This record gives sequence, C-alpha cells and structure tokens, in this order.
Amino acid sequence: MSDVRGRIVEFNDIDENALEVSKPKGAAAGLKAVEVALQRAVRQGGVSRTVRSLYRINQPDGVDCPGCAWPESITGDRKKIEFCENGAKALAEENTTRVASPEWWAQYSIAELEQKTEYWLGQSGRITHPMIIREGETHYQPITWNEAFTTIAEHVHATTPDRCTFYTSGRTPNETAFMYQLIARSLGTNNLPDCSNMCHESSGSALNPTIGIGKGTVSLEDLEKAELIFVVGQNPGTNHPRMLGSLAECRKNGGKVVAVNPLPEAGLLRFKDPQTPKGLLADGERTSDEFLQIKVGGDLALLQALGHLLLQKEAEAPGTIVDREFVESSTLGFQEYADARAELDWDATLEATGLERSEIEMAADMLANSKATIFCWALGITQQPHSVDTIKEIINLLLLQGNFGKPGAGACPVRGHSNVQGDRTFGIWEKPTEALLERIDKEFGITSPREHGYDSTESMDAMYDGKTDVFVSLGGNLAMANSDTAHMEEGLRRTGLTVHISTKPNRSHVTHGKTSIILPTLGRTDLDDKHPGGMQFLSVENSMSVISRTQGRLQPVSDHLLAEPVILARMAREIFGPDHIVDWKAMADDYDVIRDHCSRVIPGTEDFNTRVRTKYGFVLPNPPRDRRSFATAAGKAHFTVSPLEYLTPPEGHLVLQTMRSHDQYNTTFYGLDDRYRGIKGGRRVILIHPEDLKETGFADRTLVDVISVFKGEERRADRFRLVAYPTARGCVAAYYPEANALVHRELVARESNTPGFKAVMVRFEERAEDPQGANEYDQEESTVEAAL
Repeated sequence: MSDVRGRIVEFNDIDENALEVSKPKGAAAGLKAVEVALQRAVRQGGVSRTVRSLYRINQPDGVDCPGCAWPESITGDRKKIEFCENGAKALAEENTTRVASPEWWAQYSIAELEQKTEYWLGQSGRITHPMIIREGETHYQPITWNEAFTTIAEHVHATTPDRCTFYTSGRTPNETAFMYQLIARSLGTNNLPDCSNMCHESSGSALNPTIGIGKGTVSLEDLEKAELIFVVGQNPGTNHPRMLGSLAECRKNGGKVVAVNPLPEAGLLRFKDPQTPKGLLADGERTSDEFLQIKVGGDLALLQALGHLLLQKEAEAPGTIVDREFVESSTLGFQEYADARAELDWDATLEATGLERSEIEMAADMLANSKATIFCWALGITQQPHSVDTIKEIINLLLLQGNFGKPGAGACPVRGHSNVQGDRTFGIWEKPTEALLERIDKEFGITSPREHGYDSTESMDAMYDGKTDVFVSLGGNLAMANSDTAHMEEGLRRTGLTVHISTKPNRSHVTHGKTSIILPTLGRTDLDDKHPGGMQFLSVENSMSVISRTQGRLQPVSDHLLAEPVILARMAREIFGPDHIVDWKAMADDYDVIRDHCSRVIPGTEDFNTRVRTKYGFVLPNPPRDRRSFATAAGKAHFTVSPLEYLTPPEGHLVLQTMRSHDQYNTTFYGLDDRYRGIKGGRRVILIHPEDLKETGFADRTLVDVISVFKGEERRADRFRLVAYPTARGCVAAYYPEANALVHRELVARESNTPGFKAVMVRFEERAEDPQGANEYDQEESTVEAAL
C-alpha cells in the first residue's frame, strides 16, 4: 500500500479462536529477526520509505531509533546496520502510510472505539488533522489549529494552575521536554508526571542519595571491558536487543555474564548476531555463563546473601575482597553495613529466592574473583514494593569492591524509551531541585512554583477525585500505561479537558475527558522544515548520558501536522498572550534558541549548539564515573542497611509479574506474536510453571478469570488462558497492559511511588468457554492485515 491519504481502513470482526503455543526459543535474533523486521517495515511504509529510514537509523546524521535508549559507540566508526528487529518495528509504526483521517474518525463513534483493541487502534495509522470531541458528542470532529489552541487556553484560564497536569512520554526530545516544563512552571505548577514514574523512578530514588546521581555510571565500552556483568530483572532480547552484542563482546574478551531472572528468556541464553555468518546460519553465541532463575521479588535476598558471602571471604583473607582504600576514602556507613551482613538467615534466603545455596555461593565466587563488575537492571527490579532497597543493595556490592570510576565497572540501570533519561535531565520532574528552579527563573524572569507536583500515580488519583480540570499528554498513552486501569480510565473521563499531542490513535483518546482534543504531531522520522530558518533537528540522551542529534527526512503523511516545539509554542502564546516574558515564537522558529537557553540552565550542556553538531554529540558529566566522586551532601557514597523483604502470597495465590511481548514496546503493539516465548496470535495468557498449574487443579490452556487481592480489595481481569511454561515456581507472568487492571493503585514501591507491576497476588477462577473464543486478540493480526 503506497499512499492511503484520506483513505479509510475498515476492519472486520475478530474471530477469536487461534492462540497457538510452541516451545520457547533458546536463542534471540538471527535470520528470523531480519526477515520479520523487513516484512513489518515494508508492510507499513513501503519499500522506499523503509530503505530511506533504516539506512539512517542511529547514524551520526540520521534519526535516533524511537524504540529503546541503548547507546551506540562514540569511539569509532559505527556499523552500517545500527538497529535491531524491534527498532525496525518501532520505525515502521511511525513510517506507516496508513492514516486515521477525519473520515476515519467520522466512521467510528466512541462507543464503537471502546470495543476495539489497542492493537486495532494503533494499526489504524497516523492522525492527519486536529480533532475534538465535546461533552455529549459521540464522534471526534476536525477542528482548526487556532480553534484548538483557543479552546485549550479557555479551559486553562477557567481554572487554577494546581488543577492542570502535564504528562510526558519518554520519546519526547530534549528541546521539547525543556519547553514543556517551562510552560508548566510559567503557569505555576510542577504537575509534571512522566513515564519514568512508572519504570526507573526507583532507580533514581536509590542512586541519588547513595552515589549522588540518578543515572548509570558506565559507558558502552565499559560493558566490553568488564570482568563480570550481572543482568538482573531484565530481558534484553526483546527490550534492548542491541545490548546482546555488548554481552557477547564482553564474553569474547574473557568476561563473564550472570543472568538473574524468573523466566529463561531467549536473549539471556544465546545471541545469533544477524550481522555475522555464524549468527545468521548457526546457533550463535552464549549470552550468559550462569542463569539464576530467581523468584519474583527475591532479588533483595540474593543481593544481601552475596554481600554476606563477600564479607566472609574478606574476613578469611583480609584485603583480597574489599577495596579498603576506596571504602575508607570515598564512602560512609561501611561498618554498619558489615555488621548487618555479618549473619544470614539461609532458610529465609532460599525461600525468598527459590535458588539453591550452591547457586548463590557460585555467584559470590564469581564476584569475589572479579576486579571490574557491572550490575545492569531494569523493571524486574524497579517495580517491587522494596525496589529502592533492592537497588541500594546493588550499590552496596559495587561500593564494597570499589566498582566506580574504573574501566569495566559501575551501575547500569537500562532505560526504556529512547529519551526517558533526557526528559528528566531537561526538567521533566514533579519534584524539581531548588537549584534547577533558580536557574530557570534567572534565565527567563519567571517565578517557578516550589511546591512539588503530581507523579503518575498521584495524577491518576487527582483526576479520579475531581481535582484536575486540564490534562495535557505530550505523547504517551496513560490510560494503558498506568496501574489500576478502571480507576485510571474513570479519572480521565472525569477531567474537564484532555489534550493529546499524538501520532496515532490510542486508548487515552477513547477514554477521554469531558472535552478532548487531539493534536497530531510530526514523528521523529518526519521532515521538520516549515520554519523561517529552514530544516530543524532535535536531540536525545541515551542510557549512557550521551546527547546526540536526531533529524527526520521523510515526507509527513499529512500537511496538517505540526512539530512538537511549534505546538507547544503556539499553545503557550495562546495561554500567556503575545507579550509574555518568554519568547515562545523564537524557540519554535529556530531550535537553536531552545538549546541556547538549555546551555545556561541545564548543567553539562554548555555550548550546546556547537557540541551537539559534532559527529557523535557529547557526554554529560558523571562524577562517579569521571572522577570517582559523589555529589551527596557529605561528598561521599553511602552504604545502606535494609531489612530482608520478599513477596509472600496468601494461601491459594501466586505472584504475578507483568511483561512485554516481543511484538510490542510499552503500549504500542507491533503485532500479536511473542516469538521467543512461543506464543502466537494472542495476548491474554498467564504463563505458569507446570507444577504450579497441577497444584491449582487446572489443565494447560484452561480459560480463567484472574483475581488479584491487595489490602482486602479484589481486582478482576477476565478471559485469560493458562499456559504451562518454565517460570520460577510460585510465580506467573502476563502481558502488560492487559494485566494492569489487576494492579491496585496503592500497590507501589516505597519512596519512588512506582506501580508494583511485578508484585501482584493472584488466583484463578475457571470460566466457561465463550462461543466466540477466549482471546480478544486471537486471529486479529491476520484479519487486520487482510483488510489493509
């Protein structure tokens, strides 16, 4: 399909009976990944757009992949192919020539759209015109840009700043994020929730007080130089596939990799590098040397046991394990930590982890023998009630052996969306520091509010409680991304005005406010040249603190799209008036103006416009990595002491974790297959260990309703298939966001307030077979594609 501008795509009803299950894969990537990537890309955008976009993805003069935040090399020439299968899928979703035109919106009422799946909505294509639906209306209708901005301003003027909330997706570029937070603070609110609240907020909450920075402390090259890498609570084969190359390179250089995860993910087992003959045609390379299949939530117990064993070895041979010079010169709290880890309850540890004592001792031996260790982690760690304590325990182990400020060592929280880290760097935070606010005020002559704002969980409650009149979403799909789905959707419906700056239809457009406006924006791959100064570019920050350019070159699918900085500038001018102290128009006309402001406000971005135009951009300062220094109040890193804590389900319940499939990125579905786990044509599944399945009394493929319990309250999610799978005992897994409805809004990580997506206590009730089938997604992909 080469050009569908103005064309309405019609989908047939879903025949819901085609879930297929096969044996999980033992390796990630390979020839199949290449085949799927190209097939999806061409099907969405055609051959020409696909070739032009893939050729430039993650290249110095190209576009940063809109998928994950994994970095590229900045020390040498890059490969000609610097993308993975899921990166190609992410690009295809944006490059699509399918469109959701005004005619498309006219065809479907909100009542009809409510019955559609998220996959169906996303596959409808790029939004081409600004749209609005007012209270009492049944359909979205076109609106001019001027009318849209006037309507937004009217709603803002009719309320107070504390009743306005500005949400941000992690794909938002640095310059746009900076403008967005400036609008909120010029208005008088710090209600700036973002997707980081739901993923790595726990990392920042643990890292800032212990090592003085909320980011990782390693470079890409450090992973290749490491003697030992722990990959904990992370599935790189699906979520950060290019990381597999770094793990393989580490092992080639003599390093070792330990994977710690409840599921034996394909990417944690073997990697078939599609850029090598062996990867394409043979079995590929081992990814990890050891695999510890831990229970969900048992990581804190494991880390405490490792600390105990290391200190035992140090006592037996003083000076061989603990980096005494570093500990004494650069840290505080070591003795308290050593006292706390002097004894260990092995029975509780083995119960918490589900591991054998010999496995834990083996991992401790590997740590003891390593002089350069990196700990990597992701959402399997950050979405527990005790997440912050768990990450602090990782820092304890790194501090113990002096694994900061030297090659091949450090902390590596692996971020998700391609600029979620940059958004925080450039001011998107509901709890800003006084230093940041002072610099903003000095630069622009405004008075920023000092009272902390809402995070994502608090925003949901504020909307539900009628405390929000205006909700603006810069990208993202909060209705699907947040916990307690029914509560979240009802909160959106109770809000006076919801504004969505979006590229494609999603659930948040359907569960909308009393009045709802959709503002269609350029994507990252789109040409942005409608400015007095000509073509513009933006920038992003990856997981290793590198800031680089991103510039699209593809012709947009509609002439009615605006770039995000232009949308924000016009919105601000309508809200604040043309005589506002901030020159919004200048920033929209030339993005260099934004970067000049940033260079005086954001530490480390001095001379931004010059440095970002160098071949690979520039690296932000990182004291633990650069100088082995720690910007805490005491000027030293902190050991901490936490009690043992793990998840103990009530009688008759199992612990559920949510996860992504291989055919999705957060709330965006590329397809309906989870190839590595052997799931095809369906998403409403519960992966459960065969022995646990037997104990529940159900058979494989039984159709069930899932019930969660928290603080005496129950949540239900209907029509899931139980699938026998080699998970850790006592633990089950289901796809996000279908299982989000089971996560109580008060089930959060302490200190970070991140939803507890990996800590849900569930049981099952058998459900009678539905004549139409068990899975709302079954056969949908083939039906959708046939219609297209």
